[in-house]
Amino acid sequence: MTHELLNIIESVIQYQEKGMKCVLVTVVDLEGSSYRKPGVRMLLTNHGSMVGAVSGGCVEKEIIKRAQSVFTTGTSKVMVYDGRYRLGCEGSLYILIEPIFVSDILKETLFENIKNRNTFTIKSFFKKDDDCVGNFGSVISFKNNESYTFSDSFCPDKLEVGIKIFTQILPPCFKLLIIGGEHDAVKLCNMAALLGWEVEVITSMSDPKGLKDFPGAKSVIACTPETFTGKNIDDECAVVLMTHNYAQDLRYLLKLKEYSLSYIGILGSVKRRHQLQNELFEYVEDLDENFIESIHSPAGLNIGAITPEEIALSILSEILAVTRNKEPFSLKVVNGKLHC
Repeated sequence: MTHELLNIIESVIQYQEKGMKCVLVTVVDLEGSSYRKPGVRMLLTNHGSMVGAVSGGCVEKEIIKRAQSVFTTGTSKVMVYDGRYRLGCEGSLYILIEPIFVSDILKETLFENIKNRNTFTIKSFFKKDDDCVGNFGSVISFKNNESYTFSDSFCPDKLEVGIKIFTQILPPCFKLLIIGGEHDAVKLCNMAALLGWEVEVITSMSDPKGLKDFPGAKSVIACTPETFTGKNIDDECAVVLMTHNYAQDLRYLLKLKEYSLSYIGILGSVKRRHQLQNELFEYVEDLDENFIESIHSPAGLNIGAITPEEIALSILSEILAVTRNKEPFSLKVVNGKLHC
C-alpha cells in the first residue's frame, strides 16, 4: 500500500499548486468482509477529481456525497457504509474523511524516507459512529521520531473520549531486481511497475540499455556479476535472473548468496536448475539451505503461460505467493466469507 499512498501524496501536491482543496479518505475499520481492507485510501478534490479507490466501485459515490461537508467546514468526519443492505456485500466499512495539506517539511521528510527505503507508520484517530463530525485525523511518523498531521485542523493532543486508533505500518515499496535486458525482461518490468513495485534492471555490459528501453523502471544500469554490489537489496526485494546465459546466472547466484532473499527466480528447465544447484555446492560446500530454498527455477506458477506477457504474469504471481506466504489455489474452493 506504500505506493498507493505515495501516488496520493504526489497528487495532493499537484492539486495544491492549482489551488484545489483535498480530502483524504481512509478505511479505518471493517466488520465482516469487503473487497479492500482497512488501510486502503483514496483522494478527493473539491473539483471532483479522484485518485485511487477504497472498493470495487460501490462505495465511492456515497463517499463523494458525504465528503462535501468536509470541503465546506474543514472538519473531519467518519461515515459507515453498510454493504449488507446495499449491494449484497458482507461487511460494514468505517471510513475516515479528513482534510489533507502536504507541507514542504512533510513532503521533504516523506520523500527522503521513501528514497532511503525506511518503514514508517500512520495512526488514524476516529469514532465508530456514522456521520460523526469531530477532532479526527491521521498522524504520520518516521523512524527519527518526526511526526506530522495531514491537517492543521486536527489536534492529536485534544482527543475526545471513546476515540479509536487504526495503526498501519508501511514498509518500503516492494522492489523487483531484474537481471537481464532482453524482450521478456521488458515485459516483466512493465507488469511489475503496474503493481506499484519499484523496478531496477541490470543489463549486460556488452549490450547496455537505458530507461527508455524499460518503461516503468526506476533505474537501468549495466554491470557484470563481479561488479554487482547489491547495495539496494533488502527484505522487501525479489530477484529474477533473465540473462539467458548459464554462466552469468551462476556467477550472479554466487553473489546473491550473500543476501537474505525470499525469492530468486531463474528462467530455464528443471535440468538446468539441478545443474546450477550442483555447481553451487561445488563452489560453496556449506551453502545455506535457506538460500537454496529461495531459488525458484523454472520461475513462475504453472498457469499454462506461453507468451512473454503470460510468463511475466506467472512469475509475478509466484513472487506474490512466496513473499506473502500463500499456497496458490482457486478461490472457488473457498468456503465462507472472502470479500464482496
